[in-house]
Amino acid sequence: MKFAKLGFTDIDVSRLSVGCMSFGESDSFHSEWTLPYEESEKLVKRALEHGINFFDTANIYAEGTSEEILGRAIKNNIARDKVVLASKVYFNQGQMTTNSGNLSKEAILREIDGTLERLGTDYLDLYIIHRFDQSTPIEETMEALDSLVKAGKVRALGASAMYGYQFHNMQNVAEVNGWTKFASMQNHYNLLYREDEREMIPICDQFGVSLTPYSPLAGGRLSRPEWHADTARSKTDQTAKMKYDSTEEDDKKVVARVIELAEKHNATMTQIALAWHFAKGVTSPIIGATKAKYFDDAVGALDIQLTADEVAYLEELYVPHKIVGAI
Repeated sequence: MKFAKLGFTDIDVSRLSVGCMSFGESDSFHSEWTLPYEESEKLVKRALEHGINFFDTANIYAEGTSEEILGRAIKNNIARDKVVLASKVYFNQGQMTTNSGNLSKEAILREIDGTLERLGTDYLDLYIIHRFDQSTPIEETMEALDSLVKAGKVRALGASAMYGYQFHNMQNVAEVNGWTKFASMQNHYNLLYREDEREMIPICDQFGVSLTPYSPLAGGRLSRPEWHADTARSKTDQTAKMKYDSTEEDDKKVVARVIELAEKHNATMTQIALAWHFAKGVTSPIIGATKAKYFDDAVGALDIQLTADEVAYLEELYVPHKIVGAI
């Protein structure tokens, strides 16, 4: 496994990270394809065997049971200080029925304690805001997040999908007030969705922020020749269908080039799609696996070096897409 610093911090993260949205035991919106503890632990073990140390979850995943399962699996398999644990705040429990506070000071201080309890740890390596909060002043959010760093509950801060100007404004507020800035951006980014190249990624470069994209394989569409798969997640993941299916005909042309380069490199489609991320300067794409063998496949991407011409060839047929994720 290869490692890199997370943004401007001293935190070393593996070049692949484990997305834990598939961990859970609940009746949540994605319960059709979440995995109970025993199966989730197998994924954690396989990732650790490959040297992956970076695990990403959220307070809302499977109604908090993702955090519980991840914390238990880490405790049973590796020392806490050997892994980097990330979780998120914004889509807080009771979002649809009560005022959960989004990124208010009250919500942030409440949610971090719940996350730490469920993970079974007294600190989080990376705390990520899941979206931009239109209803809370930026100053309130950034000061509250900074207080968690000062209190030792959080080592570093990250953000997720939002508009570039929103992220820029939040970084500026932190900088002006001497508060902790975001060190990572978990954005929606892959060969089938590259809208963040317009503004968000240049802004991240400006602030020395690491990219840790979610959905690097476009919900599996960059990992197989068929657009749809006969799996529980493919059949029931309405979010992925919303993201990608409306542009299927255009995007299949890009997928065809991934297939072509996979054959040329004697590699899998997954490895080519991830190698493109590394060629673009991504620090650690998030692999949301439901089977341990997917990690075996993904780590092979670290050995593939795409040429500038190959990167351009993969990108050539891209067409602009509607914004998905920032809203």
